[in-house]
Amino acid sequence: QLQLVESGGGLVQPGGSLRLSCAASGFTLDSYAIGWFRQAPGKEREGVSCISSSGTNYAGSVKGRFTISRDNAKNTVYLQMDNLKPEDTAVYYCAAVYRRFCGLRKNEYIYWGQGTQVTVSS
Repeated sequence: QLQLVESGGGLVQPGGSLRLSCAASGFTLDSYAIGWFRQAPGKEREGVSCISSSGTNYAGSVKGRFTISRDNAKNTVYLQMDNLKPEDTAVYYCAAVYRRFCGLRKNEYIYWGQGTQVTVSS
């Protein structure tokens, strides 16, 4: 059974850093596009970053602050988040779809994790 499990969320002060992990089981990540999404209270779920065999993509609001990477040996995708801002506060989800190219639209993805909370506050 294909499963995604996020971890690494928490409370951090503005300007701080967190690294989120998305561990996959039941399939190998390197053939899939993996996306990170976030949803703040009362807002739509939005794409943050994605990675596939063809490269990476970032939303404009996080470009230069967030870095997505993949460890095929651990079957895990990471999202390194630096210089965090209060507006980054949200539940962060990873998602997967079997395709070569990745995008930041949520309806492109089939499999979803349960989410991890990130709170940026002083």
